[in-house]
This record gives sequence, C-alpha cells and structure tokens, in this order.
Amino acid sequence: MSDGSARPLKKFFSVAAFLAVALASLGLASFAYVASQEAARFKFEATVDDAMNRIEGRLDLQLSLLRSTQALFQARDGAMSRDEFNAFYDALDVKDNFKGLRGIGYLGFGTHGEEPELENRIQQIHGVNRSIHPPSTQDWRTPVLLYEPTNTDLTGIGFDMFTDPARRSAIEMAVHSGQPRATGRILLGEESPEIQRVPGFLVFASVTDKSPRTNTDPKPDVVGLVFVAFRTGDLFQAALGAAPALPVSAEVFDGAASDEHLFYRSTVPPSTAYGDDFRVTRTIILAGRPWTLRFRPTVGFSEPSSPTIPVLLGLFGLLLAGAVALVARYQERAYEAVSQLHETTEKSLLEKDLMLQEMKHRIKNSITRVLAMARQTAAHSPDLNEFSKSFAARLQAMAASQDMLTRSRWQKADLRELLEIELGQAFGKELPEDMLTGSMVLLDETMTQALGLTFHELATNALKYGEVSESMGALKVSWTVTGQGKDRRLVLTWKESSSKPIEPPTRIGFGTKLIDMNIERELYGTIKREYGSDGLLVLIEVPLTPPTKKQAA
Repeated sequence: MSDGSARPLKKFFSVAAFLAVALASLGLASFAYVASQEAARFKFEATVDDAMNRIEGRLDLQLSLLRSTQALFQARDGAMSRDEFNAFYDALDVKDNFKGLRGIGYLGFGTHGEEPELENRIQQIHGVNRSIHPPSTQDWRTPVLLYEPTNTDLTGIGFDMFTDPARRSAIEMAVHSGQPRATGRILLGEESPEIQRVPGFLVFASVTDKSPRTNTDPKPDVVGLVFVAFRTGDLFQAALGAAPALPVSAEVFDGAASDEHLFYRSTVPPSTAYGDDFRVTRTIILAGRPWTLRFRPTVGFSEPSSPTIPVLLGLFGLLLAGAVALVARYQERAYEAVSQLHETTEKSLLEKDLMLQEMKHRIKNSITRVLAMARQTAAHSPDLNEFSKSFAARLQAMAASQDMLTRSRWQKADLRELLEIELGQAFGKELPEDMLTGSMVLLDETMTQALGLTFHELATNALKYGEVSESMGALKVSWTVTGQGKDRRLVLTWKESSSKPIEPPTRIGFGTKLIDMNIERELYGTIKREYGSDGLLVLIEVPLTPPTKKQAA
C-alpha cells in the first residue's frame, strides 16, 4: 500500500523538480540577456563619448583659427592687403591642418549710404571696380573685402552677406555681443551662381575700432568682421573618419532634432539589429548656437558578450537538471554584477561631469595661449610673412602636443615621442638613431605643452644658426632623471656641435623669451646656455612633480 502510493509521489517530485529547474534556467537566461543588453548600451554610450570628444576637439581647433585671424585683423585695425592675406592663408596649410574648412575672409562694415567708401576699399585692395551686391535697404552693409581661397575673377568679392537672413542674424549677434556667433545650415556659394553650392555654416567675429568714440555716435565700434566657412560633410567626416574608425552613425541637427534642421548624416547607415534603446542624443553649443547630435550603432559595433550565450545557458540548465547549486551561485554572481554595474554607472557619470568641466578649462587655457602667442609673434615679427611662418609653426607645435595628449586621453605623454614629433617636423627627415638618448619619461599635460613649444623653438634656432641643416649628427639630445619620489627631476642636455665658435646673441628674441617662460614660469625649472668654441650646450632641469602654489611662491 505504501509502495503503491509512493510511486506517484516520486513521479510527481521528478516532474516538479524538472519544472523548477527549467523555470529557474529560463529565468536566469532572461536575466542574462537583459544584463548583456545593458552592458552593450553602456559600451555604446562610451563609444559615443569618444565620438563627441573627436567632434568637439575638431570644432575647437577650427574656432582657434577664427580667433587667431580676429587677433591679426584687430592688431592691424582691419587694414590688410590681398597679398598679405593670401600669404597668411597659405602659411596655415589648410588642407592638412584644417580639414572641412571652405575658406576664411573679412567683411567691411558700414551703414546704409556708406557704399562708396566700401567700394573704394575694394578698389584699393583688388584694383577693380566692384559694386556692392545685391541691392539692399538694410541699415548695415557688410560686403566681402577679402576671401581665401579665391579665383582670378574675384567671385564673391563685394557680396553683402547682411542681405541673407541666416547670415544677418549671426552678424548682428556677433556685433552686439562681441563674441563669435555661428549661422544655421546654409548653402555655401550663394553669392555666385558659378560656384557649386554645398551645405555648411559660417562663424563670424567682430573687429572693433580702437579709436575713442562719442556717446552720441549710434554706429557700433566695429570696423569689420572676420569669418570662417565650413563644409559640414567634410568637417564631420574629418572628425569621425579618423582611425580608429568608430562604429557609430551620426546625425547632426541645427537646434531641435528634425528633418528640416538636419545638418549632417553619416554615409554609413545605422544597423537594423538595434532599436531605439541604442539611440544616444547629445547637445553642444557652437559659437552661441545649439546643436543636437544623435548617434546609432553601425554593423561594426560589437557587444561585450554574444546574445547567444543566454540561450545556451538556458539549454544547459534544462539538460543539467541536477546543477541547482551551480545555477544559484551564478544567480548570486549575476546580482553582484548588476550591483557593480550600477556603482560603475554612477562613478562614470561623475567622472564624465568632471571631464567636461576639465575640458572647458583646457579649452579656455588653449584659447588664451593661442591669442597670447599670436599677439607676441605679431609684435616681434618685421612683416606679415614672417608672422605667418612663425605663428603657423608654433601653432603646429602646439597642435602636435595636443594630439599626443588626446591619444593618451589626457593622461601622460612619452618624452622621446614628443621629441621625435617636434624634431621630425622641424628637420623634415628621419632622425638618426643616436640623436636621442634617455630612458622612458612620462610627462603630464602642462609639461607636454610647455616642452613641445620649447623643443620647437630650439630646433628652429638650430636650423637657422647651427650646422644641423648640413649634418644631422651635429645635434645630440640626452636626458636623465634624478632624485626620488616628489624630488624627482628631469635633466635634459641639448648639444649642438659646431666647427666654429658660437657667440651669444646680441638681442633676445621672442623665441628665447618663450623658451625661458615655458621652463621657468610654467614648469618652475631652470635653463642654462653655454656658448663655446665647439658649439652650443643647453641644460634644462625641471621637477617631474609640480610644486604647490605655496612652494612655487
């Protein structure tokens, strides 16, 4: 009797055990699938952050060109010849350094009725009679006086940008605010039917009059405006197309995200395997104008874990019904992973906010450094050609340091790599293996930028006054690290051999001042120069651990 009644119970128990394990396995598989999707979303958001860093870095570089051009025209009270502006443009090497740039130019500024004076300026600059066009009854006239690159028939010169509503709004804001202001999406080339029109946008910055004005004069104290024109497609392709390629499909909108405000769309379409959960939206402010950026993953995006893993896990649980303890342990570890994932998310959000604040601070410092370098280079240059060459070279040296820091995510840069980049740019050839001697030394952001400009100036002087241009073996650079802990110091020796005695310079130029300022003020170090019968010896010593403000004082 007891045996007969026990058999159904055992059968029921086996079915119940199987169902319990099956339900647990299916539940675990579902949970693992959801967790894998969450991990994939977090990975894609990190990829979007990399894309945003590339875009914002490219835009900051382009706006630095606008501010540098503004500083140049401001220093000259808006007066510049066509040849001088062409020399400045050629020295920028736009094709390699500023991809996506359509051109840069300068607008005259006057009120309605001052057209003859503006047309006379066109005659003085270009030697042709050109009327301001098209006709306008607006209060202000802003014809194009200078533009590069331009063709032989001066297409676009004399075009009044204030007649276009999109450009007019940005010009008015730039004049009244004194800050750079961007237009919305426009078709570049509208000033001439012969030029192929391409989507883009412009950024304007005013050049003010330094002479005193009366309070009764209603006209703004503006003598003109500099502007830069960008091809939207080329600009974003240069930012997002650099290696390594990111698996994102981007859409950029002028303001709110809608088809009528579409600025740019990636040529690579988004993957259909991911839904709206993988759509990430970001916003930025470019020269006073809000942009909305929307990102979707492409077919090149790979998830942290394969989506088939949860399915295999469920099947494994059904086959191994006796592995209840292992399933329970896996469940416990899954909950721990979710908890850690939430903690990582909160930490990531905090670090992201700190990174944005730090990036804003770095951008302000970079703009200040570029403007100061432009003013000082202009003050120490005898003519515009010399200014263009010197300023472009220093801007390129600064860009090389910034590029190294960007690749390392603003952590550390290798001293040897920094020397190879700066000397390679200056000498234009492969460096001898024995030119650089020293162990690996990692530099922080401040040291990378300061030493990058220092090496550029030393290399430029070596080419001008030394024998490095004739023999690369005339230059030897070596370095060592002394001290321990917080007392570690970098000792760098720059030795230029010469077949004739080297005399100390009779005049200290801006390059020498820039070197001394970088070493002594920026890095709190020392620099010594010894001029001898066999060449020049430069000894640089800087602390690897920056002193506190109290110690520096």
